[in-house]
Amino acid sequence: MDLGISGKRALVCAGSKGLGRACAMHLAREGAQVTIVARSPEGLQAAAADILADSGSKVVTVSADVATAEGRAAALAASPELDILVNNCGGPPPGDFRSFTRDDWVRAFDANMFSAIELIRSVVDDMAARKFGRIVNITSAAVKNPAPMLALSNGMRAGLTGFVGGVSREVARHNVTINNLLPGAFATDRLLQAFLPRAQNANLSVEEFMQKTAAASVSGRMGDPDEFGAACAFLCSQYGGYITGQNLVLDGGEFRGML
Repeated sequence: MDLGISGKRALVCAGSKGLGRACAMHLAREGAQVTIVARSPEGLQAAAADILADSGSKVVTVSADVATAEGRAAALAASPELDILVNNCGGPPPGDFRSFTRDDWVRAFDANMFSAIELIRSVVDDMAARKFGRIVNITSAAVKNPAPMLALSNGMRAGLTGFVGGVSREVARHNVTINNLLPGAFATDRLLQAFLPRAQNANLSVEEFMQKTAAASVSGRMGDPDEFGAACAFLCSQYGGYITGQNLVLDGGEFRGML
């Protein structure tokens, strides 16, 4: 299927690893002109080399932190007149909400809510003027199924979801869509890190703990980041124009609600 985005300009945040990298890979395979931004220059170069080898497309890399105004400015300067924006930022640390300070909440707000809102604000009107825009926010399955130990993430992801619900309806008539992808357990380095303390408590290696967790899940496995990247690319495609303001859960069926 030709997704109709060859030549479109795309910016993928946190695009050097995991789900962001998978999104960048699929967009590049479709011929989009991709810019990836992340904090690690080494990770960016490795991702860029892999994407080039896989797709034949050279990507632009920006070493910056989109949780800061300076980082967002650098990313946008490297990718003018965007057609596609994939917002992504590593989640805040888990823990009991009683232990979090105001500074913890502010950091989570800047990284996981405000950064996406500011990037959307910077590009959405120009997208509307050009009559094409696709914005995808990578949030979390916790938006639909909040976990007690993910208080910071629950709050910020839900806040972003509410914001998107309003602005997506404002720009839909201009062929600009804004949707959220809500990942569950995908086999990424970040998940390995998150599982490490739980594996240690269970006296298992992290690999053994992941296998045990996957086997007990509804689908019997972890998600493959490649699947996630393909879903992102479809939402960004010419066929995604009638899907907006939605929260698509990719968790292998773990969320059992009907809405």
